[in-house]
Amino acid sequence: MANLNLTLKVWRQSNKNDAGRLETYDAADIPEEASFLEMLDIVNERIIAQEQEPIHFDHDCREGICGMCSLTINGIPHGKDNGVTTCQLHMRKFDDGETIYIEPFRAKAFPVVKDLIVDRSAFDRIMSSGGYIDVRTGSAPDANSVPINKEDAESAFDAAACIGCGACVAACKNASAMLFVSAKSAHLNKLPQGKPEKDKRVLGMVRSMDSEGFGNCTNQYECEAVCPKEISVDNIAKLNRDYALATARESLA
Repeated sequence: MANLNLTLKVWRQSNKNDAGRLETYDAADIPEEASFLEMLDIVNERIIAQEQEPIHFDHDCREGICGMCSLTINGIPHGKDNGVTTCQLHMRKFDDGETIYIEPFRAKAFPVVKDLIVDRSAFDRIMSSGGYIDVRTGSAPDANSVPINKEDAESAFDAAACIGCGACVAACKNASAMLFVSAKSAHLNKLPQGKPEKDKRVLGMVRSMDSEGFGNCTNQYECEAVCPKEISVDNIAKLNRDYALATARESLA
């Protein structure tokens, strides 16, 4: 395996009120088999050895399931590889001598905490506004005792794959969270256990999304293109239908 010599243009910002700026770092002798976050670890070790402030970035599982590694790499959330998170992106995808621009996700609802770390707690508030089941369901039923249409089960499972990383928001020119909200509502609304609170859930989550300052969806599908779990925009169409019906029923009630 050959090693890479790269130039990094990294966004540095001390807090959400700081103007921020791009700073240049040499990333020399980076193993091709290293992941993108491992590359940042190597660079940080060298920065710390020079008694300078390391680059701050968010991560947890490094297995593509937590959604914490929210970075924009050369203008693309999670980088140019399809269907992967930043922590799953490997340096063999880059060329020797390449210049890489690394920035945080950009959205009004995702204020910068420090450097490449953004505050995505707006997603948590959207979830708590309707993304759970609070009706009494009794004890856990035996497996397969509740009949569920195969198509509904599969589409609910696909929607549940959303890890809430925020790449959809970062890619959208309007910073819309419709793909996230539609996935989180769909995976419950399509199942029998979630149907009793379907209207309440949809109204609560959409209104919470609007209040958090996310933009409107203009159906250009950048969200689907960068989603590491390849969530379908079909969920957005379903959310729009569900919201229209829930609003109508609310007004009649």
